[in-house]
Amino acid sequence: MKVFYSPRYEFSLPGHIWPTTKYRLIAEALRSGGRESSALPDPASGRPGLSGPAIVEPVEASWEDLTLVHTAEYLDKLRSNTLTAEDIATLELPWQPALADAFRLMVGGTCAAARAAMEEGIAAHLGGGLHHAFANHGEGFCPVNDVAVAVRVMQRDRGLRRAAIVDCDVHHGNGTSMIFERDADVFTFSIHQQHNYPFFKPRSDLDIGLEDEVGDERYLAALGAALPRVMEHRPELVVYLAGADPFEGDRLGGLKLTKAGLAERDRLVIRACRASGAPLATVLAGGYAADVRDTVDIHVATIELMAGDTH
Repeated sequence: MKVFYSPRYEFSLPGHIWPTTKYRLIAEALRSGGRESSALPDPASGRPGLSGPAIVEPVEASWEDLTLVHTAEYLDKLRSNTLTAEDIATLELPWQPALADAFRLMVGGTCAAARAAMEEGIAAHLGGGLHHAFANHGEGFCPVNDVAVAVRVMQRDRGLRRAAIVDCDVHHGNGTSMIFERDADVFTFSIHQQHNYPFFKPRSDLDIGLEDEVGDERYLAALGAALPRVMEHRPELVVYLAGADPFEGDRLGGLKLTKAGLAERDRLVIRACRASGAPLATVLAGGYAADVRDTVDIHVATIELMAGDTH
């Protein structure tokens, strides 16, 4: 299974809550054979963890690729470093010119994972999940929408007809939902904490807004009931946002999932895709635990489970 990652994802965000160190730590853990965790598969089960992953460095998405989703006016601001103070405030990032290319690289990683999934059945990207970016502006740490661009690039280059977005980040995927609002070929599904960012939640094809402090049992029951409806769309590609932020220790989330519950969430998505024959491209999305090692454990478990599914 190909796993896409670049050391350039670890960019400096002074004083910011986004732990960009997590990308390097995840890659290091995977290269060393993963981390021991009760959420990981037991090798005796016949579903071994990842050993010597095929970690591949992506290339930047082109500005032309970004035009498949984003407006020319907005891209010009990114390209020329002319974002307004209001633009930057909405992004909630300490903006610097180098970030435009760093995020283009992250879009390239999601495009590469989507391409590999369509060719080989399953792939992962250690970055991505920038689901708050709209066509004409960025929001909530997300300058560009990698998931939407990847779907559009696959439609253009690989003849993709039907796609599905399975968004399990704790925050609603507002930008993605709005971008695909009138596209019957792309099914958008978001399961999230209802009373959390963003305030404006455009309607997805299927939304499940959970009350505060929902734990494993309620979450997994809701997700398990929803996935058949997603697969009824007969997607030829599923992009899965495997956010670590529904975790009970996350600083930006208010759900109460355990590491074991999050691993079971991943299993449900992987099994649903396998049963329907839908290629699966996973991006890691959010994760803001007080101890970054908890976020890393959750993300590594996701990749371990995906790799186990390929054996």
